[in-house]
Amino acid sequence: MAVRLIVDSASDILPEKAEALGIVHCPLKVVFGSHEYRDAVDLSHRRFYELLIESDTLPTTCQVSPAEFSKALEKATENGDEAIVITLSSKLSGTYQSAVIAAEEYEGRAFVVDSESVAMGEQILVMRALELCREGLSAEKIVECLNREKQQIRLMALLDTLEYLKKGGRISSAVAFAGGLLAIKPVVAVEDGAVTMVGKARGSKQGNNLLRELVEKSRGIDFGKPVCLGYSGLNDELLRKYIADSAELWQGHIDSLPIATVGCAIGTHVGPGAVAVAFFEKE
Repeated sequence: MAVRLIVDSASDILPEKAEALGIVHCPLKVVFGSHEYRDAVDLSHRRFYELLIESDTLPTTCQVSPAEFSKALEKATENGDEAIVITLSSKLSGTYQSAVIAAEEYEGRAFVVDSESVAMGEQILVMRALELCREGLSAEKIVECLNREKQQIRLMALLDTLEYLKKGGRISSAVAFAGGLLAIKPVVAVEDGAVTMVGKARGSKQGNNLLRELVEKSRGIDFGKPVCLGYSGLNDELLRKYIADSAELWQGHIDSLPIATVGCAIGTHVGPGAVAVAFFEKE
């Protein structure tokens, strides 16, 4: 009996990668005006940012429904396998609760893990779950490990603009205007399942330095577990600059850095030009 994983698209694991890894992918919905899209299915990350830049108002996102998770669980358990659903933070979406409702039909065979993260942070927990599946652990043991180890996950992001925080009502227009004049680059993190601002820098170079310093102030990166970097927008230019500026963090520790694009769940609020870092702290 194997263990199958089910993930939502807020993990920013693209459908084709999920299929290659044997993961069942459940997309959130993205709504631009009167048009609804399935995240990363009907709407690529690139097209999402094109629409986001063109739009005067922010799109909305809709959680995965219990019915959609029920279909995914039916598929995952059809051969008698166990299933684990990993979702974005329950503080950011009702998707976790939808998964819990669906899993009630599969008592003893389906389990749900609240990643308490999103985007690259959720993604590395999924990658860790895959490692544990390959070790042959039972679903119950894997869930136990994930719930313990997710407390070590650190997800931080350097934003290129305050504009989308303003559009989302997270900051005032006056603060966004002043920040634009001063070229303020905020750094946000996911802490206790919620997004918080942890620092501000003036200009991209100081922003890169601040993000590197915040990573350095952690207990250290556990390179024995998954690591992932990400970017939002139409190109990875700012991420490449950050990697070059923080080379000492990675060189000699990892052969190549996994890189992903930030999708709609977080991209709606941070806008293009963000650089994200996700890793497990050392114990």
